[in-house]
Amino acid sequence: MDLKRKLIAGDFAILAEMEPPKGIDVSSMVNNAAKVKENVAAFVVPEMSNAVMRMSSLGAAMLLRQNRMEAVMQVCCRDRNRIALQADLLAASACGINNIMVVTGEDPSFGDHHQAASVYDINIDELLKTIQGLQKGKDMAGIELSGAPEFLVGSMANSGLKGNALDQEIDSMNRKIDVGVRFFITPPLFDVSAIESFMNKIDKNNIHIIPTVILLKSIGMARYINQNMNHIHIPDDLIKRIQKAPEKARECVRIASELIAGIKAEGFDGVLLSPVGWEHKMSEILDAA
Repeated sequence: MDLKRKLIAGDFAILAEMEPPKGIDVSSMVNNAAKVKENVAAFVVPEMSNAVMRMSSLGAAMLLRQNRMEAVMQVCCRDRNRIALQADLLAASACGINNIMVVTGEDPSFGDHHQAASVYDINIDELLKTIQGLQKGKDMAGIELSGAPEFLVGSMANSGLKGNALDQEIDSMNRKIDVGVRFFITPPLFDVSAIESFMNKIDKNNIHIIPTVILLKSIGMARYINQNMNHIHIPDDLIKRIQKAPEKARECVRIASELIAGIKAEGFDGVLLSPVGWEHKMSEILDAA
């Protein structure tokens, strides 16, 4: 069953983040994905996350598709103008990639090519309207297409915001829903109660909320997230649990498994597992979950 039908059917959909390689050796990416493909509905392929140059999301998604695995291709406003974005979307659809996730993209100053110029020819709302137009059979210039794509479209939603910032985020979500977004991926979630306000304010009809579970790799990583990322909360008890564990990496794997199981039990539509470079640990996490 493909991702779209799985979500419509109300089945819990496990997504897994799969970073493309920095180079042309795709063996590790393909092998790690193949090990968990029976438990994963689709692999989310980031488009040069943190502005670090890697193989494109389109290229990596095509390779996964060639190996009979479903992919969610990220489409990023940062690196391409409106012509190139439309061209990539048409290419993706022609290659059987029917799931896309639209993101703004981090500034190049965060990445490894600090002198790179950001493009941002169109913003995320304009890109979503462009995708809607392509699906109706016309490009941004109003010229008719020879065959129109059909996508399941997703985006991000910052569920950890509070007060006016949260209201503005929900307004942004509603604009995205109006132009065809059907699933939203949240930032890493360690405590379901932390997004209770968000869940109470959104209209859950016709959309799917998919929290992220990130694999913590150390006590230092957990502390850094808690101290520097205001919209992500890691409970103190969880940090103490990692600190006391004799095998901290194994404990982090166990925590990720428990979080996935807990998110499913809470009735969410799915989960995104983000292994943060430890793709080889995904099978252990998913088997336990």
